[in-house]
Amino acid sequence: MIKATIRKALLAGSALLLTLPGISQAASYAEHKEFNAFLDEVVSEGIYPKDQLIQLMQSAQRQESILKAIARPAEKTLTWGEYRKIFVTESRINKGIEFYKKHRATFAKAATETGVPEEMILAILGVETRYGQYRGNYRVVDALATLGFDYPPRAKFFRKQLKQYLYLEKEAGIDISKAKGSYAGAMGFPQFIPSSYRHYAVDFDGDNVIDLVNNPVDAIGSIANYFKVHGWKKGEPVTAMASYHKKNTSDDARLKSLLNKKLKPTHTVKEFADLGLVAEAPFAPTEKATAMKLTGAEGDEYWIGLTNFYVITRYNHSRLYAMAVYQLSQALKEKM
Repeated sequence: MIKATIRKALLAGSALLLTLPGISQAASYAEHKEFNAFLDEVVSEGIYPKDQLIQLMQSAQRQESILKAIARPAEKTLTWGEYRKIFVTESRINKGIEFYKKHRATFAKAATETGVPEEMILAILGVETRYGQYRGNYRVVDALATLGFDYPPRAKFFRKQLKQYLYLEKEAGIDISKAKGSYAGAMGFPQFIPSSYRHYAVDFDGDNVIDLVNNPVDAIGSIANYFKVHGWKKGEPVTAMASYHKKNTSDDARLKSLLNKKLKPTHTVKEFADLGLVAEAPFAPTEKATAMKLTGAEGDEYWIGLTNFYVITRYNHSRLYAMAVYQLSQALKEKM
């Protein structure tokens, strides 16, 4: 779920993936060595007609730029300071406020019904698509076919997404031969991948159609629902900077072994404090937390993330992503 601005900056220096084992040179994806098994699975489960699926996959085109982009995701190539400069900007904040004013009532309704703050929903839209301005230019079927059949490291995952995508023709009225999205097959204002579209998208305006591609109201409600289902704690904090007070060699080594390891909170705030990492916020000592060391614009930064920080990472499994969403949300909140 990475913006086009990142993708353009990274593609030029990316190595070609043509030498990856298993990459196909078939004339069409309907002739790929893995396709028959996929076809049998889809047909046997009654997901999509055989002839139509063959025709769809004959039209799918391998996209080299997708293979390059996924090999160098911004979250793994940029420092926190570099990543932050992309998303937490005056321009993005101002655009967000404009969008918020147009949909103020919808944001209020979503926050009331789910407990997810308005600014958090708005920030997701800001990071994902700049509030709907950039929803992706790849045909989704091209993206999912390319990654599902020609990207061995995650082929299984993306073939599952391709299967989920087929359902959306009937369930959401999407023209699956034409719909466009990101290089990872994510769609619409909130950039939901097909499985998320099917499981978390909601009809928030009551028109009996779930439309994340063109309807910002459904998008706002769906983001809020996604966070609620993934365990957002209403009124609870997200993260805070921490100060590190180096103690003995043993504690220092223990803390270093925990920094940037798990996204899910597994230790308490007190446990980190006992190791010398103290949150600069009044977090409950028994609260589960995760510890981070990020390279900011002015040097190393230490952070303590709580359950709500983890919930943000369910949208994109990246500390940098979650931190960008959080900081953008706080900047937006100041002007809302």
